[in-house]
Amino acid sequence: MLAIRVLTAAALLAAFLAAVLYLGQGAFAVAVGAIVALGAREWARLTGLAGWAGFSYAAGCTALFAGTALWNWPLRAGEAPLLAVFGAAAAFWGLAVPAWLARGMGGASRRLLPPAGLAVLLPAALAMVALPPRLLLALLGLVWTADTAAYVAGRAFGRHRLAPAISPGKTWEGVAGAVLGSLAYAIILEATMPDIGARVSGVAWTAYLAGAAALCTTSIVGDLFESAIKRQAGVKDSGTLLPGHGGVLDRIDSATAALPVGALLLAWAGAA
Repeated sequence: MLAIRVLTAAALLAAFLAAVLYLGQGAFAVAVGAIVALGAREWARLTGLAGWAGFSYAAGCTALFAGTALWNWPLRAGEAPLLAVFGAAAAFWGLAVPAWLARGMGGASRRLLPPAGLAVLLPAALAMVALPPRLLLALLGLVWTADTAAYVAGRAFGRHRLAPAISPGKTWEGVAGAVLGSLAYAIILEATMPDIGARVSGVAWTAYLAGAAALCTTSIVGDLFESAIKRQAGVKDSGTLLPGHGGVLDRIDSATAALPVGALLLAWAGAA
């Protein structure tokens, strides 16, 4: 099982890096549209939309992504329409989702899950296409670093559960590890990436590190949100497409939250 998981991860990473680095924005947008379609299909199943309803939901999400991208083409993260989308996503992940998780996923709130899928998938997809490749990879590097650091710290020191009713394996020690890992990553990024380093000096360090910590926290919220939806659906994984990993949503849950918020912060800083 571990070998299959590692091979799948390596193949996914190689394919993704090739797409980011070698495809033009148009071709990459098509690839991202495919991810939206697959993710939306899984989201539909998790929220109880079966058969043609699920296919229609996935088609609608993909069409909305394509229409928004075409209307604002070429996509640039700093343009006003996308800033509005990213700002709405920041409010969704920073305010609505934590309140939702605290209240629980049952009852009337379950009817909001299908439209919530748009807030999960659309801003992240637009951010992926709109950000320059180097900044997209820098943001995803922070998410991957946070995930890895949380796993290592949780396994080594985890004692206090973060959200036992949602994801029993996550701990506060894992969160601390994720934040520390993200801060270390941000410091390394400042020293090695001119686009970032040129904007970080003096008191700007405080805002820069606070932004890294905020992105780390947002990625954890994204992970918890999908875990909560899978729990209310009674499934372990969002799908079976990726051997050893589950579904598409299982691989992008943290990134769907962090990417639009990161795009917003980079645009505010004048880097995107």
